[in-house]
Amino acid sequence: MEPAAKVTLNNGVLMDQAGYGTYKVPPADTASLVSAALSLGYRHIDTAALYGNEEGVGAAVRNFTDAGHVVREDLFVTSKLWNTDQGYDAAFRAFDTSMEKLGFDYLDLYLIHWPCPARGLFTETYRALEELYAQGRIRAIGVSNFHREHLEELMDATSVVPAVNQVEAHPWLNQSDLLKFHDAHGIRTVAWSPLGRGAVLEDPVVKDIAVDTGRSAAQVVLRWHLQNGNTVIPKASSEDRMAANLDIFSFELSAEQMSALNELDCGRRTGSDPSEVN
Repeated sequence: MEPAAKVTLNNGVLMDQAGYGTYKVPPADTASLVSAALSLGYRHIDTAALYGNEEGVGAAVRNFTDAGHVVREDLFVTSKLWNTDQGYDAAFRAFDTSMEKLGFDYLDLYLIHWPCPARGLFTETYRALEELYAQGRIRAIGVSNFHREHLEELMDATSVVPAVNQVEAHPWLNQSDLLKFHDAHGIRTVAWSPLGRGAVLEDPVVKDIAVDTGRSAAQVVLRWHLQNGNTVIPKASSEDRMAANLDIFSFELSAEQMSALNELDCGRRTGSDPSEVN
């Protein structure tokens, strides 16, 4: 299995293009599952305050580095600030809480989890992230679930262009217009729910390409993401599935296969519309 390719964020920081997502990973299982992911070769782990499992992520990372398998600098960990912690002062408190749970000296990437536009706090929240970034406590800062209009408002009022926007993306919701905006401004797209919560895997086009390539439907969709420039953070609860989700760097989809998958876009979300979350 080839190691994950690395992508360069707009501030020069490197991030693995395939990571392990921990959304809905039970806190009691987090340390063991993240440890398994790290042993299989994952070097990018995604968590959030909302998930309630930052302690397990931190424990697994510390145990892995303490055992001498890698140094901390070889790993990339993301966490996110929850909606109820938006606001300048509240953001500092939220970050400190996450860092205490993780047990880290620094965080690789910190995101505002949702814009919550009706509350009007994401700009001042991001200013706190900018200060933490300037202090060297975070290697890169960004956002999650931001539409183009939210990004434009944020960028007009702040000085650090987000390194990442983590959004729902999969063949049924390819976010092509948003991705063009990201590319124009050097914002890296990280896809959550990259498999459409599994529903996309049942699409006949995906199944046919899986047969043609001799790969699983999940590997086909994850490879589609890579070739479109996305970073992926699928969750898995078994080591076999973890390994398969990482084994996506040794094959390529043809131009025709990519086109067929791109044409599946129908704007179908499996999660909430960011404009409606407050």
